[in-house]
Amino acid sequence: MPAGRPTKEFDKKAFADLIGFGCGQDEICWFFRDRDTGKPANPDTLSRWCKRTYGMNFQEYREKMGLMPLKIQLRKNQIELSKRSAAMAIWLGKQYLGQKEEADIDVTVSAAEDELSKSLREMAEELKSDE
Repeated sequence: MPAGRPTKEFDKKAFADLIGFGCGQDEICWFFRDRDTGKPANPDTLSRWCKRTYGMNFQEYREKMGLMPLKIQLRKNQIELSKRSAAMAIWLGKQYLGQKEEADIDVTVSAAEDELSKSLREMAEELKSDE
């Protein structure tokens, strides 16, 4: 029988899901907390488990996995939401399909001087002539 504490094991699926949600080490340690005491798992223990299980420590594993699972899930959620939300469908169309809104703008400029402009011009001319 080996001496010392038994080797701590973590649920690989739950761990992968948490990484996929973008969770950090502290959050994952909290998730794997002791159910009796509420004390989070030790970050060093989690890192050693990663090393045994995946051949790299927690930080290396998380960097390797990156946020790809989270990005994939967000993209999937956005596409699902676009089925119910015209705004999301329009946004996705602009982002991925090159769609854009074109507005026809018709600007008519009148050369006729409005009353206020005319009054202001006349006052300025009077002030100039009084000098």
